Amino acid sequence: MRLHLTARFIAQYDDAQSAVQKAVQKQLKLLESNVRRPSLHAKKFDEAGDIWQARVNKGWRFYFKIQKDVYCIIEMKAHPK
Repeated sequence: MRLHLTARFIAQYDDAQSAVQKAVQKQLKLLESNVRRPSLHAKKFDEAGDIWQARVNKGWRFYFKIQKDVYCIIEMKAHPK
């Protein structure tokens, strides 16, 4: 699978702290190789919009769509606690 990063995601990534950026990079590599990796905790977030959610770390999540052989990374944001 390939990744496509939206402009929205890139802007949010650029605004994140370096530790969060490093965690995002690691998790995106895992996503590319296997969406079922346990550390991703990937799950359907919005059934109607076909949007998935995956874990960056305890406090952050990223959201994506699966379009053929591409993971379209839509956004990342702090996870409400």
